[in-house]
Amino acid sequence: MTDTSPPKTRVLLVDDEPRLTELLQLELDVEGYEVSVAENGASGLIKARSEPYPNLIILDWNLPDFTGVDVCQRIRSSGINTPILMLTGHDDVTDRVKALDAGVDDYLTKPFSIEELMARLRAMQRRAGKFSGKTVAEEIPETLQISDLKMNTSTRDVTRGDRKIQLSVKEYELLHFLILGAEKVHERDAIMKAVWGEDFFGDDNLLDVYIRYLRQKIEQKDAATLIHTVRGVGFILREDK
Repeated sequence: MTDTSPPKTRVLLVDDEPRLTELLQLELDVEGYEVSVAENGASGLIKARSEPYPNLIILDWNLPDFTGVDVCQRIRSSGINTPILMLTGHDDVTDRVKALDAGVDDYLTKPFSIEELMARLRAMQRRAGKFSGKTVAEEIPETLQISDLKMNTSTRDVTRGDRKIQLSVKEYELLHFLILGAEKVHERDAIMKAVWGEDFFGDDNLLDVYIRYLRQKIEQKDAATLIHTVRGVGFILREDK
């Protein structure tokens, strides 16, 4: 008889803690996932880059050879967009920013509950499904501009005047959202959902951190202020004339 059941979601677990790995393997198996384990960053990279590719990756921050951030950066540099959940004992906002900038989709601070881990995996699956099923409903211009700030959506180059601006992945996504809706006030929740996803579990202090980073890179003396705070509401990108 032919098996018509849908294929299992493949999860790559990169962690060197035997007890945690054994527990997660058991729980993931019960939830219907197909689990592959890597005990260090090097083997995790090999498995992440090998077919059949994992559908989801659970990646620990502290590994014996690389940091999880290093592993994530190498995965992303290979052109692999598999959703990644970072497990970390680091609860500082700057560490969360570092992980997100490396290409992590979500993070979970230890200790955590299995229920929350599973909820985050399901949320990442939903986001990945929405992304993979997208069709381009409207053409976004190749060049977006406000004042002397320009963004090339094909090359991802950002310039202000003659100055080229280097942005991290999340900084670019945040600026892209703001410049698409230039001259419009965006509520904090709307920005978080657009840039970090509807199911993002992190706190919105991250938004203030990234807005500060953008201002440091984009704003300059003797030029119009572009990023404005609307107290109690959110932010707006417009030229301060």
